[in-house]
Amino acid sequence: MTRASAPIKAARIARRNPLLVVGVLIVLVWVIAALFASQIAPFQPLTQNVSARLQAPGMDVHTWGTDELGRDIFSRVLYGGRITIPAGVLVIVIGSILGTVIGAVAGYVGGMWDEIIMRITELFMAFPTIILAMAITAALGADIRNAIIALVIVWWPSYARLVRGIVLKVKRNEYVEAAHCIGASNFYILTRTVLPNCIAPTIVLTTLDIGNAILTFAGLSFLGLGPEPTSPEWGRMVAVGIDYFDQWWTWLFPGLAMATLVVASNFIGDSLHEIFDPRLR
Repeated sequence: MTRASAPIKAARIARRNPLLVVGVLIVLVWVIAALFASQIAPFQPLTQNVSARLQAPGMDVHTWGTDELGRDIFSRVLYGGRITIPAGVLVIVIGSILGTVIGAVAGYVGGMWDEIIMRITELFMAFPTIILAMAITAALGADIRNAIIALVIVWWPSYARLVRGIVLKVKRNEYVEAAHCIGASNFYILTRTVLPNCIAPTIVLTTLDIGNAILTFAGLSFLGLGPEPTSPEWGRMVAVGIDYFDQWWTWLFPGLAMATLVVASNFIGDSLHEIFDPRLR
């Protein structure tokens, strides 16, 4: 592809998939807001002002209102993006890599190893995601690191099953048999011939799962199994805001932050699915 044709192709894809553009723009807005939170936020996220507690949103100092300790909601939501967004992305990146490796090995090697690996995978998938994550986090201890570890443990099986199915199909193709005939090693065939066919479906699942991972991480925080209570994390902010349900701004704005990111990731995932799948193109 030439340098001139790349922007043209990108513009054509954007014109045919407006939801992809909307999703990317929403994600970019939140990423930029989180990166530059210290420059955008009018207050520090932990700064308390009890005299201004539970102040309703207005056009004065606190545009999104304040919480039960007088902390600025807008500032806390911006800083909360620095916790929630990286946590969700990290879970999916580690889980997808781990699941891809395990699924590729199981599908390519086959036999007894395939049976053992897939039975372990099905054992993890037998439990609801949030329930298993809660149990693991409770056993390890409630903090951000353990919450991420728990989510990685419960997230890799879906990627392992997806990649295994693709590998089982691809390794029967003639070009793979030809690679065997010319003496290529199994590692070379797996990494250079088989795995490239798994990239597109894995990317689609990854983009769809980022929103779910953010939501699940926030769910653990909501239940008190994530960051410390004073942390400006979106799920934790919603949990505290529920105690002050009449003061709707305490839970609405962090909830909307999560909702917009989940919707944006679904927009991107669905659009990529249509782009990569020739039957839907």
